[in-house]
Parts: sequence; structure tokens; C-alpha cells
Amino acid sequence: MIKGRRIFLTGGAGFIGSALIGRLVDDNEIVVYDTFARDALSGKPYARHRNLRTLDGDVLDLARLRAAMAGADIVVHLAAVAGVDTVLKSPTTTMRVNLLGTYNVLEAVRAVGRCERLVTFSTSEVFGTYAYRVSESDTVTTGAVGEARWTYAVSKLASEHLTFAYFKEFGVPGTIVRPFNVYGPGQVGEGAIHVFVKRALANEDLQIHGDGDQIRSWTYIDDLVDGVLLAMERPEAVGQSFNIGNPRGTITINALAELVIAVTGSTSKIVHVPRTAADVELRIPSIDKARQVLGFSPRVDLREGLERTVAWYRAQRGPGA
Repeated sequence: MIKGRRIFLTGGAGFIGSALIGRLVDDNEIVVYDTFARDALSGKPYARHRNLRTLDGDVLDLARLRAAMAGADIVVHLAAVAGVDTVLKSPTTTMRVNLLGTYNVLEAVRAVGRCERLVTFSTSEVFGTYAYRVSESDTVTTGAVGEARWTYAVSKLASEHLTFAYFKEFGVPGTIVRPFNVYGPGQVGEGAIHVFVKRALANEDLQIHGDGDQIRSWTYIDDLVDGVLLAMERPEAVGQSFNIGNPRGTITINALAELVIAVTGSTSKIVHVPRTAADVELRIPSIDKARQVLGFSPRVDLREGLERTVAWYRAQRGPGA
């Protein structure tokens, strides 16, 4: 249990950061450093909690970042450009924010000196197009140079190397989390389940890029937060990377769309449209290392997670939705 710490989150206003804050804010001082380009925090019941302070800041601004981080016991680095559509539109910005931003965070942590733990967020995208029960020690791979989609994976992979380099050379107590397809209440931005549920509740067509036989393993937000909290507090996590996912939540995109329609009771139709970019055909994690080292075990199966997610979106839409 993490208590009495000052916890600094870059990108903390996003979907994952705001959920993490909900588990920590009663017992810790929380500082959020964010541009608020994607804001899932302001709608939370604890958005004005006495232990929460928000700062408008960019991870590319090293001086401001370093000043804001002063006194932090734990740093969680979530700030990034993410989402396939966003990355395709802005590959240069993606590389700058994700890579140079991580470098700045590491430099700021070094300057703080007293930091007990740095958790850096990476991505399952580092495993490339085909990833079946991949473990943390497996060879990572990405697509062709020049394909904009892979700039995200490359920037995150380089950030992992930087985090490990700072640990080995300077003793920065870093650990890396690789989330696998996270979903749940309060999601902002892109993401298949987020889009499918919103469209299904409006009885609009669910668009699938390609033939829909792409396979993903979906992780409910509460399970991801469990894994992140373990990475924040377990001493064994330092100098390690961890897949945080739920292999039980594995399904094709076609079947996912059908399940969303069933759970929502929607009259939506499934429509296939041409692919506009490279895609991941298969992505299933091995979470053996997280289970053995951290004691991580996902608890929420896909249907239950979808039911919770749909209930939340219905509540947001109001009576009769």
C-alpha cells in the first residue's frame, strides 16, 4: 500500500493517469503535469481533491518539468502522443514528445535526486505485427522504416532503452510497463472499444478496417492500474519491464464488435472498410513474469469489463440512453 508519498504524473490527466489517481489520491499528495490535450480527469469525482494539484506543462520543457517535479518521491511517466490516427497525422511530433520527453523526464528525475521509483509507460506495439504469448525477453520488432504507424513503437522502444540506460549508468530506479489494449469507463481519444461502445449506443454502424480477423487481448482499466501500483511499490520491479495485460480477454475484432452489439442491445450494423495503414494481426501477451515477480493477476474478464464500460457510457448519456 502506497501512503504518504508525493507522486508526480506526467500525462496524468489522461485515461490511465486519471484512473490511477483515483486509487492514490486519498493517501498521497498527487501532482499532475499535463498539456490537457486529452482530459479524462476533470470529470472525475476527485478532480478537486485536496491532495491533488494540476500543472499545465509540456514534457518538452525541461526547465519547467524539473521545477515541477521537485520533491517527488515517485514519478509515473505517462505523457505521450498515442493513437494510430494521431500518430499517422503527426509522426514527427510523436517521435519528439515520446523520445525527447522521456529523456527530459529522466534528466529531471536525476536532478530531483531523492526519487524512489520511476515508472515509464511503453507499449505492446514494440512486439510488432505478430505477437503470440510474447514475453518481456522476446525479441522486439517493428514494421518498415517510413511506415508512420511504427514511429510510435520506435519512440517507445527507444524510451525503454533510455530508462534502462539511466538505471545502469546513473542508478535512476526505473521500471517499465507495457500495457496491452486497455479499455474501460472514462476512456478518451482513440481505441476500438471506446469507439464501438459509443457508436453502438447511438445505433450507428461499427466500422472495422480490413476483414476483422485481427486478434487482440483486451485489458480492463482496473486490472492495468493494479499492475501499475505493483510496479510502483515492489522493490523487485526496479530495472525490469513488465507486460500488463489479460490473455483471457483475447478476441477477433469482428467478434468484439458483435459482443459490443450484444451487450448494448444495439441495432448497429458491422461495416468493413479498407485499411488505411499498417495493422497488428495478432497480439497476445505472456504475463508470467508480472505474475511471478509482482504478483499481478487480472480479474476482470472481457464481457464483465464491457458490461461495466457500457453502463458507464449509458450513465453519461442520461436517462433513456
